[in-house]
Amino acid sequence: MSKKRVLFITQEMKPYTTLSEMSEFVRKLPQHTQESGYEIRVLMPRFGTINERRHRLHEVVRLSGMNIIVDDEDYPLIIKVASLPGARIQVYFLDNEEFFKRKFVFEDEEGKPFEDNQDRTVFFCKGVMETVKKFGWAPDIIHCHGPMTSLIPLFQKKVYHNDPIFEDAKVIYSVYNNDLETTFNKRFLDIATINDLEDSDVAVYGSGDDITLNNGGIEYADALMIGSTELSDDVMEKIKGFDKDILEYKDVEEQLGATMDFYEFLIGEDEEQEEA
Repeated sequence: MSKKRVLFITQEMKPYTTLSEMSEFVRKLPQHTQESGYEIRVLMPRFGTINERRHRLHEVVRLSGMNIIVDDEDYPLIIKVASLPGARIQVYFLDNEEFFKRKFVFEDEEGKPFEDNQDRTVFFCKGVMETVKKFGWAPDIIHCHGPMTSLIPLFQKKVYHNDPIFEDAKVIYSVYNNDLETTFNKRFLDIATINDLEDSDVAVYGSGDDITLNNGGIEYADALMIGSTELSDDVMEKIKGFDKDILEYKDVEEQLGATMDFYEFLIGEDEEQEEA
């Protein structure tokens, strides 16, 4: 019997990007998952803070060369890879000079969020979907970490749902206390729309005049994990408004084992539905 596959998509991961509690957990989870018998892949942005020489990143030519459209502009997508220190795991980095060359992650040296964070988010999520298609690697679980990944559940459900690479995947969205969307505006709803998406499909990411990325990730995911010790009342209210399987927050070591059980449950649930 072939190994089950888990695709990890994250906005940060130790030792490459360490902004929050997310980075520590996402560093340990893929290794624990692989050691538990799963086949895995990890994708994240190649932020300019990541030292390519120190971490030995190199371009994967066979995966590079695609153009990703953001707001009617074409942006080259470069894929790089590195071996995760202390583990037999390769991490794939999505890169573009326009979006990721700068030596900061989401804010400039004065702590001001970048105005194009919404463009970078759309580029990353679109790039992830096309890269996984190019892998030709169909995951059983897609596990998204952080609001920068929040469009992935939407794309999987509404755009790639008939694609054999994605059609059978269960999407888990881990909800973190993160305000990436500080500089986002309603233009985000336009640039996030691809292929046959309707305005109503992306409307859930809007909240009045504001954009709330977690809302969309929560809406379209098959299951949820609580990734932060505390979430805002609005986010918790959104989570409780859905009848979805939820893995509550635990400390890192306990959460690793609980996540394996969560994967098994979701995969088993899917197999039962197929047999029925």
